[in-house]
Formats: sequence, C-alpha cells, structure tokens
Amino acid sequence: MRRAKQQILPLGLDRRHENPGRPRGKHPRIAHASRDAFPANHPCHVTLRVRPGLPTLRDPDVVREIEAAFRRGNQRKQFRLVHYSIQDDHAHLIVEANGAFALGRGMKSLASLFAFAVNRAIGRTGRVLADRYHLRVLKCPRQVRNAIAYVLLNARKHAEQRIRRLRSTGMRNVPALRNDGAIDSASSGRWFAGWLAAPVRSDGSLPAVAPPRTWLLRTGWRIHGLIDPNAIPMRA
Repeated sequence: MRRAKQQILPLGLDRRHENPGRPRGKHPRIAHASRDAFPANHPCHVTLRVRPGLPTLRDPDVVREIEAAFRRGNQRKQFRLVHYSIQDDHAHLIVEANGAFALGRGMKSLASLFAFAVNRAIGRTGRVLADRYHLRVLKCPRQVRNAIAYVLLNARKHAEQRIRRLRSTGMRNVPALRNDGAIDSASSGRWFAGWLAAPVRSDGSLPAVAPPRTWLLRTGWRIHGLIDPNAIPMRA
C-alpha cells in the first residue's frame, strides 16, 4: 500500500507578526510605547487632561471634590502624590512610585478617583479623561526644582498668558499680574515648605498630598534654591 504523505499547510506560522500589541486607535494622542523607564529613586511629572466641553476644574466645588479624592489616594504603600495643581481643563501632578509597576497601578487608581470626583462635583456620568496621562521622569535636582515650580505656579503662568493675549488685542486697563505672594488655592502650595519669601499658608485642612521619600523631592532640588511664589515658571 502507498503511504499517505503529510502535507504542510501554508498558515504563515513561521513569520513574525509585523505589528504586535494592542491595535492603535484612529487618532492616538500618546503612543503606548512612549513611557520612559521609571527608577524608584526618580519622581515624575504627570499631566491629566479632561475631555473638551466640561466645566472648569477650578470651580471651588470641583476642587474640593478632587482634593477629597486625592486624600483617599495620595499615599499607597508603593505610590505617593507629592504635589499638584488643578487648571481649567487639566491637572499637573508630581508623584513617586517604587518602580514602573507601582506607578502604573497607582496612577490607574488616582486617575479613576480624579474622574469620579469631577463627575460627582458637576453632576454627570461618563468619561472624563481625554487620553492616557502624560508622564515625564525627573532625573536630576534641577529638573525636579523646575517641575515643582511649574506645577505649583502653573496658574500664574496661565494668568500671564491671558494678560498678554488681552493686551495684544489692544484692550486697555488690563490689570497686571499680582505679586503679593498669594498661593494658588487649587494647588498643594499651601502645604509646601520650600517657598522663598512666603510662609506656608494652610487653611487648616488635612494635606491632600503625601510627604516625599525620594532624595530628589525631599532635599535634592534645594541645591538650586527655594522657589519664589511671584515667579513665572519656565516649562518643566
């Protein structure tokens, strides 16, 4: 009897998939391969952006809800929220984590708390965040100092930009930016002890941030000087 010869089906199993991983959406804003390495001794600057059309996040009721959420999630065993500021359509955070896995889990929890707080404050349901959070690892004292100033003084930066835009249209009597050392009430600045010329201004509420543990956020950044509350921050 003739023995049947086994045939080989051309299934293409010997070829590598050209584009492994989760398919990209139609309009991805932040690539999934763009994350930097995250050593445990380096803090990072995170930006959360909300979807267009939502009310301003700087409304006192919204700020109050977000800060209450931050108090619940600011300090996990391996993740800490150390500084933040809340702007009209985004929030800046400086966080620490004990490695990339702890960072991912901590940010997933904090972003969820943030989104629920916004919805609760404005009385809606549905998606809040516009996209994945943007992350930048801070690797040296100067980067950390610049990031702290950028985050805590971000409202001053936006106010200065609005003043310049109004004056460029020819509008007169646009008031100058205040230089009285006022601390942004929609930030963690009132619990920050590194101001150059202003005392810590707390309203008596419990901090919505955790004490830093990394050398860079505790003392390293101070090599380059304390932070002037009347400065206009450079981009972090």
